[in-house]
Amino acid sequence: MASNTSDFKNGMVLMFNGELWSIVEFQHVKPGKGPAFVRTKLKNIKTGKVIPNTFTSGVKIDIQRVERRAYQYLYNEGDIYHFMNNETYEQTFIEEDIINAPDLLKEGQNVEIVYHAETETALFCELPAFVELQITYTEPGEKGNTATNTFKDATVETGANVKVPLFINNEEWIKVDTRTHEYGERVKK
Repeated sequence: MASNTSDFKNGMVLMFNGELWSIVEFQHVKPGKGPAFVRTKLKNIKTGKVIPNTFTSGVKIDIQRVERRAYQYLYNEGDIYHFMNNETYEQTFIEEDIINAPDLLKEGQNVEIVYHAETETALFCELPAFVELQITYTEPGEKGNTATNTFKDATVETGANVKVPLFINNEEWIKVDTRTHEYGERVKK
């Protein structure tokens, strides 16, 4: 799809130097002298690496159509993860390295898999921003210790290790940020 820099939107995916990149942020700049340009931050779909790039205003860009589809996580066999499409019930398999937080996935978890529409290739799989997980092991909580800036290790039901405040105990449920692996809050179940 031929377009130019005036079509930029955050999250848009484009073919650039032979690879797929998504626009993280962009800013149109009109200097007093010289041509206008667009300053961007681009994220490589495969590697996750973010680079700055400047495009001359109006230059042709190659926008790629991507589709977000809802899936449910079923199970994994080694590095291959099995998901079911929530609408068609078809199963798909993707590799662990394109999942943003595979260690926080539990059976039945809903995710979005982003596909390159032309090639039907899975580009990446995103968990929701926060997931609720049960603590399977942590040192006993200290009564009355509600300090929130002191943390201890805790293992959650998926086997992932998360830093939690001292007052959190075994069997408790917590929200974990899938982008940073940080403790969000305690959840009542």
